[in-house]
Formats: sequence, C-alpha cells, structure tokens
Amino acid sequence: MRVYVPLTLPGLAEAYKTGELGAGPFVAYAVTPALREWYLSDDIEELEYAALSRAALASLRRLAAEPEAPRRRVVIAVDVPDRDASADPDRGLDPAALGEVRVSGPVALAKAAAVHVDAADAEADVTAAAEALPAADGGDDDAQFVVDGAEDHELLWFATQEIPNLVGRGD
Repeated sequence: MRVYVPLTLPGLAEAYKTGELGAGPFVAYAVTPALREWYLSDDIEELEYAALSRAALASLRRLAAEPEAPRRRVVIAVDVPDRDASADPDRGLDPAALGEVRVSGPVALAKAAAVHVDAADAEADVTAAAEALPAADGGDDDAQFVVDGAEDHELLWFATQEIPNLVGRGD
C-alpha cells in the first residue's frame, strides 16, 4: 500500500539522520475505502492525489505546531505492506480523518518512493495558512480561504537521492 507521510523539513532531516520514518505507530494517508467513497472516483491517480493532498494538509498542521520550521510542506510517499497500515473503522467517514491510516511500525527511509516539497515561492502562502488554521478550524470562512490558498501550490516531486540537498546536508 502506498502511504503518504506528512512531515516538515526538520522532520525530514531527522528521518534522513535516523534512516527511518517514525518509530511507529504513526499517522499517514492512503487510498482508503472512505476516501474512495468521498472522492467518488475509480481513477487511482486521482485517488492517490487526494491522499497526497490530505497528507499535505497534515504537514501544514505540523508546521502550525512548529513555528521554527521552514514554511514548506513535506510529504514522503512510501510503500508499506497492507497489514502495516490500517484505517480506524470508527472514524471512516469523519471528514477530518479521510484517508488517514496508522502505520504500525518504523519504516526505513530507504523504502521511500519519492519526496514532495513546496517550492520556495509557496512559503508566504504556507506561512499565512499555518497561522490561519486555528481560526479556519473554528469555522472562520476567511481563514479557510487563506488555508485553501496553500493548496494552490503544487508540491514538487523529488527523488529520494535528493533528500540530502533538501535538508541542507548535501552529503
């Protein structure tokens, strides 16, 4: 199963240093039955993009909690055995949990398929979105508009070999 793990650049640097994504269990996003039902599509590419987008929003939430982190969303795409990722059946149709899965154990960073990161020109909108999240969560439509503005920026695709350059190590 392809899962999308939300991180920040410091989180990516830590994963690079330790060689693993999370000690487990940790939250990721995938094409779940609830996401399929919500998205009303059988196109796997569209569904994968929806899961990636959910992970990008979770990365934005991490940025809101880490004010010192560079304001760029980060998502790692990694394949894990189906048995290692499960959706919470009690939250299946909860809009806040669409596509959410729990990965049971650590995953080697070497198993990652790709890294998705915001371009530098997204930083201003991502910063504003991270600051607006609490108000958007409270139902403020103007704040939600600001949060949605971050989604106007497509995450760039990077090969896993480019991680050292992304985290500023250049090794």
